[in-house]
Amino acid sequence: MQTEAAKELTRLLEIMEALRDKQSGCPWDIAQNFDSIAVYTIEEAYEVADAIAARDFSALPDELGDLLFQVVYHAQMAAEEGRFGFAEVARAISDKMIRRHPHVFGDAAARDAGMQVVAWEEQKKAERASRAETGTLAGIPVALPALTRAVKITSRAGRVGFDWPDAELVIEKLEEEIAELRAELPGGDRARLADEFGDILFVAANLARKLDLDPEACLRQANAKFSRRFGAVEALLAAEGRTPAEASLDEMEAHWQAVKRAEREGE
Repeated sequence: MQTEAAKELTRLLEIMEALRDKQSGCPWDIAQNFDSIAVYTIEEAYEVADAIAARDFSALPDELGDLLFQVVYHAQMAAEEGRFGFAEVARAISDKMIRRHPHVFGDAAARDAGMQVVAWEEQKKAERASRAETGTLAGIPVALPALTRAVKITSRAGRVGFDWPDAELVIEKLEEEIAELRAELPGGDRARLADEFGDILFVAANLARKLDLDPEACLRQANAKFSRRFGAVEALLAAEGRTPAEASLDEMEAHWQAVKRAEREGE
């Protein structure tokens, strides 16, 4: 199995090199750079997450392949510039995993999952210090989805004691932020509204953390639920020979409630 994996990885690296060949490669691939490909890297990561959420394991190998191709793509461009190659990428993550798991690859005492999380964070803290990244919040990627980054920020702050003790107090803070947004509505100042709305989202992300929930996953689920229910409302209207644009809000709301009732009865 290991030999087969190595063979296929070598084949993929050769394909990538051929695509970027300045004489015989693909014009589109040759024209790309780190910035243009970064967008696709993020997109492919989300498609992996979608396949997992849908439990579509038949599609997962293809989606993981797309994500792996992004890694190979970046490594190839770096190699062309004399910066690093795929071997350095693989070596870096292998070395990091060995360094962060001394209980597996070294002499450290065996740890349970909770102890390992603490040790993992301590190792990451040391690595950040070696890169001269100082401060509790150092090293949290700015490019992360905002809700995910909010969770990481509040989690880091919580490790040094700057945190609410329970979810109930976070809910109180959320209600306070909503009241502050409501107070800004009459003025209509977009900058103030944006600031207050950002506070709401930040506290909501923190609440998700306190409840041990992933806010991105929760929002994806809510998006999927809304899309499913709205599609059902459209189907009901279509059966009446109408479109949503031809129905009143009250009529659509009645159909929406009917769809919700049907879902609950089917559970």
